[in-house]
Amino acid sequence: MKCPKCGSENVNVQIINKITLKDAHHGLLWWSCVGWWWVPCKWLFFTLPALLVKIFIPNKQKAVNKTVKTAVCQDCGKSWTV
Repeated sequence: MKCPKCGSENVNVQIINKITLKDAHHGLLWWSCVGWWWVPCKWLFFTLPALLVKIFIPNKQKAVNKTVKTAVCQDCGKSWTV
């Protein structure tokens, strides 16, 4: 493999694992059927318990893994995705 910048053959290819957190939200069907009335009622009638739940129970988050192949030239330092 050749470096596109300097033309050197001294190139290493690495696999990089990128992890991002994605919040789990309700879908459109839930909001159109349940959410439009449940969320205001919850905050209106259950304010203290709802606040305690928000404080002590964390949001649902999902880890999303994505692997990317990256080549790095050892002579000039240029990096690019393969």
